[in-house]
Amino acid sequence: MSVIREQTASRPPLSTRPPRRSTGSGPSRPPMARGRGIWPYVLIAPAVLGTLYLLVYPLVRAVVISLQDFGLRQLILGDARFVGFENYETLLSDGHFWEVVRRTFLFMASNVVLIMALSTLVALMIERLGRFGRTAVLSALVLTWAMPVIAATTVFQWLFHSEFGIVNAVLTGLGFESFDRYPWLAHGPAAFAILVTLIVWQSVPFAAITLYSALTTVPAELYESARLDGASGPRIFRSITLPIVRPIFMLVLSLEVIWTFKAFVQIWVMTNGGPGDATTILPVYAVQTALSSQRYDLGSAASLVTVALMSGLLVFYFRQMFRQEDELA
Repeated sequence: MSVIREQTASRPPLSTRPPRRSTGSGPSRPPMARGRGIWPYVLIAPAVLGTLYLLVYPLVRAVVISLQDFGLRQLILGDARFVGFENYETLLSDGHFWEVVRRTFLFMASNVVLIMALSTLVALMIERLGRFGRTAVLSALVLTWAMPVIAATTVFQWLFHSEFGIVNAVLTGLGFESFDRYPWLAHGPAAFAILVTLIVWQSVPFAAITLYSALTTVPAELYESARLDGASGPRIFRSITLPIVRPIFMLVLSLEVIWTFKAFVQIWVMTNGGPGDATTILPVYAVQTALSSQRYDLGSAASLVTVALMSGLLVFYFRQMFRQEDELA
């Protein structure tokens, strides 16, 4: 006990003074922490500069050219003069241009309707297949999607070749003698239909796989409850599946509108906009005007009008979609 008393007595009394406050304006940060704030911007700078150079600069350059008198001479000598909106006035007053606009919307609507309908059916089919069937169908879709655009276009050219095409050979073998040496790509409606078929064939895999991934998020309990209540398949899809996958469905629809509206490679490789102007849509028209007529100013104006029409279409579509969501909420 005496030892405990001696140790207790030898302890210094606790200080009752408050801790001394720092005289600085705030807590000091180490040098590494102070210099760390700029590094994120340094790291993303190459990506930002690359995006500005590859995307923003061409757009700005196209706007400038569309406001100039810019032909082949100006391309070589560089003495283009500004003419204001004269190129847009020339373009919008041309009846042929509005015929191309009408054909572009028809081409886009035909493709989008077929792509979304077939993709939804394929996604629903994949959902109901077994493991082996699902793997086989998904593998086929991925291989189709991975096929290069030029290669697929070339294959379709040979399929519908007038002399060596498989389509003519099969139809002739079935007794349709009128399709012997039938020149598909020399007739406007036939060439238009072939291009729609090609783009739908190339676009369905992406849309179907994306929609199938969205269908896997729908709880199976909801389907079971609906079937117990006696709901039919279309009613289940309309009341349960579609409301849940609506965001992904709308995203895929928007992407397909953009991609089909600006389709160029397939048309340029297969028909070059022909026969006549039967397959000429706005992107093809812009390139034809710029290269064939050496009117780069009108070609740039047509490209910007294409961007404006596509943007206006998407804005109108999104407004309608958000309005419907607000009404449902």
